[in-house]
Amino acid sequence: MLKTKIIEHLKKTISTNLLLDPAEIEPEVFTPDNEKFGHYSTNVALKLAKNLKKNPLEIAHQINSELKNSKIFSKIEVASPGFINFWLKPELLQKELKEILKKKKNYGQPKAKSSKLKTVNIEFISANPTGQLTIGNGRGGFLGDALANLLEFSGFKVTREYYINDAKASNQIKELGKTALGKGETYKTSYLQKKIKLIKKELQGKSESEAGYLLAQEVMKDIKNFITKRLKIKFDVWFSEESLYQKKAIDKLLEKLEKKGLIYKKEGAIWFKTAQFGDTENRVLIRKTGEPTYFLSDLAYFLNKLEGRKFNKIINIWGADHHGYELRLRAALKALGIADDKFKAIITQMVRLVKEGKEIKMSKRKGEYFTLEELIKEIGLDATRFFFLMYSPDTHMDFDLGLAKKKSMKNPVYYVQYAAVRCQSIIKKISKSKLLISQQIPKNEILKFLNTAEDLDLIRMLVRFPEKIEEATTNYNPQVIIRYSLDLAKKFHNFYEKEKVITENQKTTFARLILIKSTLIVFQNIFSILGISLPKKM
Repeated sequence: MLKTKIIEHLKKTISTNLLLDPAEIEPEVFTPDNEKFGHYSTNVALKLAKNLKKNPLEIAHQINSELKNSKIFSKIEVASPGFINFWLKPELLQKELKEILKKKKNYGQPKAKSSKLKTVNIEFISANPTGQLTIGNGRGGFLGDALANLLEFSGFKVTREYYINDAKASNQIKELGKTALGKGETYKTSYLQKKIKLIKKELQGKSESEAGYLLAQEVMKDIKNFITKRLKIKFDVWFSEESLYQKKAIDKLLEKLEKKGLIYKKEGAIWFKTAQFGDTENRVLIRKTGEPTYFLSDLAYFLNKLEGRKFNKIINIWGADHHGYELRLRAALKALGIADDKFKAIITQMVRLVKEGKEIKMSKRKGEYFTLEELIKEIGLDATRFFFLMYSPDTHMDFDLGLAKKKSMKNPVYYVQYAAVRCQSIIKKISKSKLLISQQIPKNEILKFLNTAEDLDLIRMLVRFPEKIEEATTNYNPQVIIRYSLDLAKKFHNFYEKEKVITENQKTTFARLILIKSTLIVFQNIFSILGISLPKKM
């Protein structure tokens, strides 16, 4: 990664000339929002000021004087109150294209820090088995899948998991059973009525819990089929909540909590002393009716993943209705001696469908929600995924249906895909023209022909891809890659409009072909992570 080279170069220069231990120097290198402040910038002088007991501006000028003959930087400037701004030498950028061509689909992957892969479990969607998936389920679904792709790309061993809320002892399954047996109205929808008709004979003589469980299994058939075939998401594990009861995991957990003195009885219910471990109050595990709470089975499920299957980290992607739930789970895990960093919760905010500035509240089926299936039929899978991933999960989202349907450069997903399609078209055109095309890594002399502002701007954007992978992975946020894809597409379209690829100079043509191939490789890697297709033409 180019950024790593810059950091190592700075550390070596500073430790040698300021007589500091390299371990004490941790330069923070970042990309300025405005390129007039350099290709990269560092605040290392500000960080060293306290240790060296000097004015940061003085330290910055001292570092600048030592870097003047650098083989990396073409220009260095010091800015108040102590920032150092760098401009990279063109040849350094040009050589990075060789890395892209060499690594191809692996370009951007971080170097393995350990031979032992860290195992991560990502649980997402996990919609209640009471109906079809909603648009809100889609937001968490595509986020979970893209995050799993991102972590796999970064060297983690990832398990995608769907948690099925099908415990016969739960109130939800009992209510579902009442609906199935014609005794309740809680889940009475046209969709479920059709499902009930399919299993009418099987429901005869069943209890409410058994009937609810049967109906839930029928709904899950549709959900699994839809997720696999329409959403193109492949779950590794479909975990049944009921299995926790069948394997006595709930009983074992209660015994464990009792031995540790973490539970007590009050007013006929069983409570967990979560308030002692950071929660706002103690929580009920077993209601006075004898019915277990979701909190109890969720905790047993977490222990199954952390202690039973020994994942290094578990990530849960929840909807906005789970706001506040994270705190009680963290308190419970802390009470059980589980490290806080083993668990991460990502809460997605609400989604509104809008068209021409107006919110769409209902689907064609009066009285029911607009389903995820309807949305995909309306605009396609790529647009649906891309639009959801454009927004950080912690922000409310207005899904612009009209924009998502447009086949124009105003549509973000079209804009990005069109850039990649143009790359393919150029490569194909050059192939047909029988111009020089080499599969070998080009020599530096050829790459020097990539010397215009547009050439170098595009290369500079390409070599930031590994940095964006690191940022997105660290923050568990694929939105970083979406934003980068738009920036890369913008640089490429600008290059395409201003520069000719096929020129009278064969060396320039070959050099630009290398640039186009490198751009296509990065787009392919982006699309693979996001789960977006690469069309052959548009």
